[in-house]
Amino acid sequence: MPEKLLIPREKYLASGIHIGMKQRTAQMREFIYKIRPDGLAVLNLKMIDERIQTAAQYLSRLNKILVVGRKSVAHDAIKKFAEVIGSEVVLGRFLPGTLTNPRFKKYFEAEAVLIVDPLTDYQVLKEAVKARVPVIGIADTFNETRDLDLIIPANNKSKRSLGTLFWLLAREILKNRKQIKSDSDFQYKLNDFVGEEF
Repeated sequence: MPEKLLIPREKYLASGIHIGMKQRTAQMREFIYKIRPDGLAVLNLKMIDERIQTAAQYLSRLNKILVVGRKSVAHDAIKKFAEVIGSEVVLGRFLPGTLTNPRFKKYFEAEAVLIVDPLTDYQVLKEAVKARVPVIGIADTFNETRDLDLIIPANNKSKRSLGTLFWLLAREILKNRKQIKSDSDFQYKLNDFVGEEF
């Protein structure tokens, strides 16, 4: 009996969420399903799916979530996600002191931080560690994952992939919070998170 995924396998594959890179770090090895003949690493879909569910269960219990993404390909997905679940968001440059300096006007006392890429979002990662705030990070095959408390392995370079991930995460959080009963009650479409038709 094949395992039940959050969405059909074909939809995951169409989003490219499983497509990694030729560069691979030792920390990401456990999430790699196979290496294609052209050297591109392919992430394990079942593990991606499980980590999205784990992250949703954890985040659904929190009220003060900060989502950060410097990469412009993530901005549409992050904005919609924050709107749907009611979290704070930082797009683009993360200002030092946001998590660590209570006198800073944009200070936010986060219960958890969700970042799109540990490499480009290193400033928030550094601050979250200092402030002892748990960090969930979306990590591709080339990412270092040292300071992440929970890794969601996924392609973090593509609008479609990130849109799919944040769409699923938002849906599962609302289900865990009992704000919706089933997938069909989720009123948002994938395109709302991708920011374009595909």
